[in-house]
Amino acid sequence: MSNTLGTDPADSRQSQGTPRVGDAAESASPAPPRAAARRRSRAKTRLEIAALSAPALVLFLTFVIFPVVLAAYYGFYRWKGYGEPTDWVGLNNYKLILGDPAFQDVLQHNGLILVLSLLIQGPLAIALALLLNQRIRGRSVIRVLIFVPYIISEVIVGTGWSLMLQSNGAVNDLLRQIGLGALEADWLSDPDLALWTLMAIISWKYIGFAVILMLAGLQSIPDELFEAAQIDGASYWQIQRRITLPLLGPTIRIWAFLSIIGSLQLFDLVYIIWGQYVSGTAGTSTMAIYMLAQGRNAGNYGYGSAVAVVMFLISLIVALIYQRFLLRRDLRGAVTEGTV
Repeated sequence: MSNTLGTDPADSRQSQGTPRVGDAAESASPAPPRAAARRRSRAKTRLEIAALSAPALVLFLTFVIFPVVLAAYYGFYRWKGYGEPTDWVGLNNYKLILGDPAFQDVLQHNGLILVLSLLIQGPLAIALALLLNQRIRGRSVIRVLIFVPYIISEVIVGTGWSLMLQSNGAVNDLLRQIGLGALEADWLSDPDLALWTLMAIISWKYIGFAVILMLAGLQSIPDELFEAAQIDGASYWQIQRRITLPLLGPTIRIWAFLSIIGSLQLFDLVYIIWGQYVSGTAGTSTMAIYMLAQGRNAGNYGYGSAVAVVMFLISLIVALIYQRFLLRRDLRGAVTEGTV
C-alpha cells in the first residue's frame, strides 16, 4: 500500500505507456524525401533504357544513318568507286536525275505499282480475311497456303515465275493444253502486259502478309459488338460496313504504309525476272533498277549515290506526309507520358 501511494505520477504515466516528448523525437527516423527517391528511380530507368537500346542504336547508326550520309557525300562528286572522290560536281548529279526522262519514267512506274498494290491487294486481303475469319473446314490449311508465298525467297519466286512466263514456258503450254491457245502472250516482254504481270506476281507474293495482318485486326474486335448488331437486326454487310471496317481501319492504314514504302523501293523481283535491260523496254523498271544501271554498272558511283539519296528523300517525304495525315490519329495516345 505504501509503495502504491508513494509512486510518482510521472513514473506512473510512463509505466502506463504514455510517451514522452523526448522518446517520440528519438523514435521518429528521418525518411528520405519522395522527390529524391523519384529522381533516383528516373535516373535508374534512363540508365536501363540506355543500356538496352545502345546496341540497336549503334547498329542503326552504322548500317542506316552512316550509309545515307556517305551516299549524300559521294552524290556531290563524279566518282568511279575507288580512291578518294576529287571531281566535285555539286548539285549537278541531282539536276541530271530530275531532268532525265528515264528517271521520270521509272518514277512513274513506281507510282503505278504503289497505286495498283493498294487497289488490288487491299480489297482482296480484306475479303480473304473475312472469309478465313469464319468457322470453315480447313481454314488453317488455307491460311498456311496463302502465307507460304510471302516467306519464300524473292530469288526463288522470281526465278520460278520467269521460267513459267516465258514464251515457251508452263503458262502458255497450259493455255494450249486446255484449249485457250488464243490467250498465249509474251507475258514478260510485251509493254502492254509486263506491268500487269509484275502486279500479279507481287500480289501473289505479298497477299499473305496482308491477310495475316487483317486477320489479327479482325480477331482484336470484340464479339459482343457483332452480337449486339445482330440482335438489333443488322445484316451481314451492314455489320461489316458499320463495325468491321471502321475498327479495322488502324490495321489497314499500317498495312498501306508498309505497302507504299515497299513499292517505292521495289528491286529484287524486277531485277530477277526482267533484269536491268528488259525491264526498261517492258515498262517495269523502277528507281532501284535505274540506280543500279546508271550507278554501279555505268561506273559512276557518285551518280548512283545521288539516285539513292533521291529515293531516300522521296520515301521519307511520303512517310512523313502519310504519318501526319493518316497515322497521326492511330499513334495519338499510343505513347503516353510515364514517370521516366
